[in-house]
Amino acid sequence: MDIRVFPDEGEVAHEAARMIAAMARKYAAANGRFLMAVSGGKTPWKMLESLGKEDIPWKSVHVFQVDERVAPAGHPDRNLTYLRKSLLEHSPLSEDNIHSMPVELNNLESAAENYSVLLSKIAGKPPVLDLVHLGLGSDGHTASLIPDDLVLNVDNCDVALTGIYQGRKRMTLTYPMINRSRNILWIVTGAEKVAVLKRLQANDTAIPAGRICQDKAIILADHDAVSDMMVK
Repeated sequence: MDIRVFPDEGEVAHEAARMIAAMARKYAAANGRFLMAVSGGKTPWKMLESLGKEDIPWKSVHVFQVDERVAPAGHPDRNLTYLRKSLLEHSPLSEDNIHSMPVELNNLESAAENYSVLLSKIAGKPPVLDLVHLGLGSDGHTASLIPDDLVLNVDNCDVALTGIYQGRKRMTLTYPMINRSRNILWIVTGAEKVAVLKRLQANDTAIPAGRICQDKAIILADHDAVSDMMVK
């Protein structure tokens, strides 16, 4: 696992945007498209705003969600609310190329299956994304792969539902879907992440994040999250 450390979350966001832009140009040139899935969070929204300023073949870009809370459209709990604001207001990306998790449907099991079908339609069978962006919770969760939740045991589908976590049921990409991706980009910021980031680096499978493949992963962290490391 490659870890790169920067002075603050702003620099992390800018570097992440530069890296994603380079990947977008590479995969669009090779395959005619770039497929990525993004997680939520304050630093990622800054990352996406910065991404809008990069030179990217936007017509070739497709954006999926790593996870989403079950909440009404436009609700501040929804990752999609900020995803749309960050990308659509700061880039020429078409709204049609943002593929949102259908958490507003009454039948959530069918909704998860529908998202799996969409992934297969666009990203192949089995679907493979060029990039999955992940965050890291202080409890060791990533995506909505939550400690002690049954979702951690799902290995036969690409999208699944969780129990209630921090007040909301969620839809998430599963381990098989995430681990098939060609690249994994972790964004880790804040002093509260020091201990759990060390566990992630140690490949500690006792935390959900520790079960993500490390051989194709890059961590971009700020100095607060790795206070005992040199800053690049």
